[in-house]
Parts: sequence; C-alpha cells; structure tokens
Amino acid sequence: MEIQILENNDLTLLADLQPSGWQDILPAIRFYLQSNYCFPIKVVLNNKIVGIGTTIIHGNTAWLAHIIAHPLFRNIGIGRLITQKLVKSLFEKNIGTIYLIATEIGQPVYEKIGFLIETEYLFFKDLNANKSIAVSNNIVPIIEEYSNQILNLDFKVSGENRTELIKPNLAEGFAYLNGDIVEGFYLPNLGEGLIIANKNNAGLALMKLRMTTKDNISFPIENKVARDYLYSLNYKEFKTAKRMRLGIKRAWEPKNIYNRIGGNLG
Repeated sequence: MEIQILENNDLTLLADLQPSGWQDILPAIRFYLQSNYCFPIKVVLNNKIVGIGTTIIHGNTAWLAHIIAHPLFRNIGIGRLITQKLVKSLFEKNIGTIYLIATEIGQPVYEKIGFLIETEYLFFKDLNANKSIAVSNNIVPIIEEYSNQILNLDFKVSGENRTELIKPNLAEGFAYLNGDIVEGFYLPNLGEGLIIANKNNAGLALMKLRMTTKDNISFPIENKVARDYLYSLNYKEFKTAKRMRLGIKRAWEPKNIYNRIGGNLG
C-alpha cells in the first residue's frame, strides 16, 4: 500500500468508497481539494484507490475528516494507516489539538491511536419542516459590520480560529441582534447549517428559523436548552456520535452550539 496526495482527477474514482448511509462524499472532497487549509490523501493498492482521508487545519487546531476504507478492503488496517499518517503530518506542523467525529466502526481504531472521547452529539430527524413558524424580528441578514462579532463569537464557542471557513459563508447567513450586539448566527450554506448563540432565546430563535426548511438537526449533548425544546415537541434523538480529541484540551462552549457543521468539522 502506498499513501499519495489526492488529486482532482481522482474524483471520478471515488464512487466505490461511498459509505452506506452517508451523504454523498464528493461535494466535501471537492471542497477539500479547492481549499488551501485542507489536505486530502489516498491509499493506493495495485493501482486502485482503497482509502482516503483529510486534514482540515484551523491555526493550531485541526480536524480529521472522511477517513474511509473501500468496503472490499476493510479490516486490513487501512483506516488506522490513514489516521496515523494524518496525525503525523499534523504533529509535524506543530498542531496542538486534533479532533474528529467517530463512527461506531472508527471509534475503536481512534482509541488505540490515543484519541479520547470529549463529548457526543445528539441527532434528530423527521422534524416537521414548517414554513409557518414565526421568525423572530431580531433575526436579520448578516452584513459586513457584524463580521467581527460573529468571528469572535465563533472563536469563543468553538475554541478554534475558523475565519477562513466562516467568512465565505457570511453573506448568505443570518444574525440574531440585541440592539447592535450579535447574540447568535446561522449559516445555512456552511455544511448542515451552523448555528451558534450565546443566549438561549437567540439560539432557539435561529433553530426555529432553520426548522422552517430542514427536518433534521444535531448538536452537543451539553446543549440542554435545544434538547429540551425538541423533547417538548415530542422529538427524540435517534442516534449519537462521539467527538474525540488527541492533544491539548481546549476551552470551548458546546452548550452554545445549536446545530453542527457536519461530521467533518463538528
């Protein structure tokens, strides 16, 4: 087996790696190939791509994403090989903290490498997307003057400098304002639709806005406000997934995440 850099002309060769039950992996892989802070790799065996994986770097933190082994080549150590290669590349760049969201299959592999469970995400589906939900008057389209407040709020909640990730998605996003203060934001075009808020009423209002068009949602178990709101509507999580960490423990605020970005970025 040989590890190589994934290239644009490999995209047409990845269909066989699509895991059952996952969203189409190709849009995410295209994004990695086009971004200067993402570094995808491939594992080649007998001229065939049998595994892929990516690092996504935000300053001194990073995420591992889309670590996938071909279904016909599982249980021969490909996932572990990819993970170890990605981790080594990040430590060589002096990245102090590495995160990932683990599937049930992947979790034991990551634990053997040294990853620790940091928290878990709750997943809800089959929500009744309701366009008639009243949208708060405090929610407005994001304009340039809100950018710094949003970036500062995201850094405080995530513990990561995600400026390069957040900025391109602001123009189509929404902010919850209390006077001139941004207390929350919703970026519909960033992954599954990131929602972050430092006030409960802002987070719930932005959740309700998202629920006018979306029938699923996921957030850390620490967000009891979001959980209890959905429980009050008789919804119950149908699965959970572990967020894992290798390296320095960072200060972050999971209770203020009202919808995640995705399995590749938490």
